[in-house]
Amino acid sequence: MNEAVRRVQSDSPWEETIGFARAVAAGDRVLVSGTMPFAGDVLLGEGDPYEQATAAFRNGLVALEKFGLGAEDVIRTRMYLTHARDVDAVGRAHKKLFDAVRPAATMVVVSGFVDSRVLVEVELEAFRAAPEPLRGAPA
Repeated sequence: MNEAVRRVQSDSPWEETIGFARAVAAGDRVLVSGTMPFAGDVLLGEGDPYEQATAAFRNGLVALEKFGLGAEDVIRTRMYLTHARDVDAVGRAHKKLFDAVRPAATMVVVSGFVDSRVLVEVELEAFRAAPEPLRGAPA
């Protein structure tokens, strides 16, 4: 395994089942995998696209915190929605978190997710000037 690439996990049950990391840091970039609005196995904001987007973004930001990064370091976001009618609600959630940052952003409508109750999934990409050690990990 490449030691210059670091990974963090979350409590998502799909990470182990599918075999992926919540976030991967390589060089000056940290990529956060598709993130849904779950706390463990509990769906947050069921039926509410604004609340689901907010929860999904928060989950992604928690992963970035493990690398010493926050919303101000986000340079790209991707938002996946199951309904075009939810564009405004998800856009409001994005604006609330990233208005001062103004990352490059993409929003697309998809046919669905692995859990049919999910309305929104997000991805984040952040820039870090110099690699930081993982918080709570040996140096």
